[in-house]
Amino acid sequence: MATESTVGERFRRNASGIAATLITGLWLGLLVSGVGGDLWLAVMFFGYVAVIPIVSMLFDEDEWEGDWNEDESADRKAADANGDMDATDALETLRDRYARGELTDEQFERKLEHLLETESLEDLEDRLSEQDSRSRSRDRRLELE
Repeated sequence: MATESTVGERFRRNASGIAATLITGLWLGLLVSGVGGDLWLAVMFFGYVAVIPIVSMLFDEDEWEGDWNEDESADRKAADANGDMDATDALETLRDRYARGELTDEQFERKLEHLLETESLEDLEDRLSEQDSRSRSRDRRLELE
């Protein structure tokens, strides 16, 4: 599914990073040059508190949601229908996407919170039981050694 993306598509995917780089360059330039006194501080605060979140809301969120839905919706539907997709698989997928740089910190945290909120009590009990049995098995091996 490797398609060549246009400049506009790449810009939309990386809008927050581009905005952050421009703002950082601007305030660092002002700081080093000494032009405008403390103007660099105002640029830094305004940029990081207002401009970058607005750019993120305008571009990144919708693009990321679309990518998630297009790339994985068929796999998720099939796995959910078969009962194969559990919280561990979803968590691994989320971690992989974050590690590949497809998610910002905020996106990762928001999706992780959503995943943990939707996990059922039964899923949690099963996972804790599995972890407990692995822990006991590991303790027995250590005792035998």
